[in-house]
Amino acid sequence: MPPSPASPYPRSQQTVLDTRYQVETPEGIDLALRPAGLVPRALAFTIDLLIRGAILAVVYLALGLFGQLGMGLATIALFLVTWWYMVLFEVFNQGRSPGKQLLGLRVVHDDGTPIGWAASITRNLLRFVDLLPFAYTLGIISCLSNRAFKRLGDIAAGTLVVYREQPLERPNLPQTEALPAPFPLDFAEQRAVLAFAERGEGLSSARRTELAGILAEPLQVEASQAEGRINGIARGLLGPI
Repeated sequence: MPPSPASPYPRSQQTVLDTRYQVETPEGIDLALRPAGLVPRALAFTIDLLIRGAILAVVYLALGLFGQLGMGLATIALFLVTWWYMVLFEVFNQGRSPGKQLLGLRVVHDDGTPIGWAASITRNLLRFVDLLPFAYTLGIISCLSNRAFKRLGDIAAGTLVVYREQPLERPNLPQTEALPAPFPLDFAEQRAVLAFAERGEGLSSARRTELAGILAEPLQVEASQAEGRINGIARGLLGPI
């Protein structure tokens, strides 16, 4: 069999089209995970912080009635809630603390498998490093400089915070004529074309034009025609619906 022709897409253009994080499970299955960015992670952490604050407020009010013994027990509760709240939820609730669950996030190992005790304890113990020198400065810098938005604790523990998988639905592609691709597409390129067509309704007109313009040259069409051509190729890849 003759070798497939080289892809006309520059590697940098392929990266722009699809920013999902590709992993291979121990069973050899390829997964496309969507790492959560800084903003949803910060919102989830804020929700968990408020919940922990509410729990500790109730505990201190209740145990404060028992004098020094109550304050001693409250101190133990403070330690447990501060260091074990996240760990217990992540291990026993499929990588989801209440904040992450509300934001549709979960923590997994780098290979997509459920997080375990060692990884969860490591990533949460290292929060004190991410907090340095103040207000999560190191953690924010790490997230913004890492393709998978990992803070230092995630890097050390080998974990990812990703969007929870949604139930599979039939793709909703634009109604257009199916068109053949002008050249053989590998699996990653097919996925990028289909993703563009499926997500088109959720993108602004300017963003769709920008992404389609990247493919105008390899598709050998005018930039103004690229979006329609991509949607037609996606329809052809998916076949009759």
